[in-house]
Amino acid sequence: MKDLSFLFQYIVNPKAVGAILPSSRFLGDKMIEGIDFKQAKYIVEYGPGTGVFTEKLLKKRDPKTIVLLVENNKDFYLLLKDKFIEEENLFIVYGSAENIEQYLREYGIPYADYVISGLPFASLPKQVSYKILLNTTQILNKDGQFITFQYTKFKKVFIERFFINVDIKREFRNVPPAYVFSCTMQEKNVEEYDGVQNSYC
Repeated sequence: MKDLSFLFQYIVNPKAVGAILPSSRFLGDKMIEGIDFKQAKYIVEYGPGTGVFTEKLLKKRDPKTIVLLVENNKDFYLLLKDKFIEEENLFIVYGSAENIEQYLREYGIPYADYVISGLPFASLPKQVSYKILLNTTQILNKDGQFITFQYTKFKKVFIERFFINVDIKREFRNVPPAYVFSCTMQEKNVEEYDGVQNSYC
């Protein structure tokens, strides 16, 4: 049923959904493998869809860690509300990730340690992608991390306008195969990245 629901939403609005099938568990594992769940107090997820990544986040998080989901597809939003009705410290918003600063204020969340994204930046309007990424840099903790997946590396240069470091890993065990982008605003190595930061601004 989950796959059929996802396929239906793709047929109705392919640019917003971005894929015919939900993400695989292998992609889900790769998306969260860099998260320090012992230290994370606030985690945000954009476009959770049917909750493949959300399930893994909730399973591994500290019970006190607050998770905020932002979903702009009404059917997926309702599915998530029903699926995770028993979860504590989980907030689900029906809206756009463009307004993430507003949602954090509404729920008293001061910042995000991690932002996980399933949004298809390759098919979103450029101005929408720009606003989402810009506002993401505003809510992330100083050593926070933005983690997204894309089916091509087409948007790599665009994403690098907002983040100093963008590490990419490939996950072939997904339909279609995907690239995982792990992005931070801090330099990993001063010598290695000397002179590079300004080119991303």
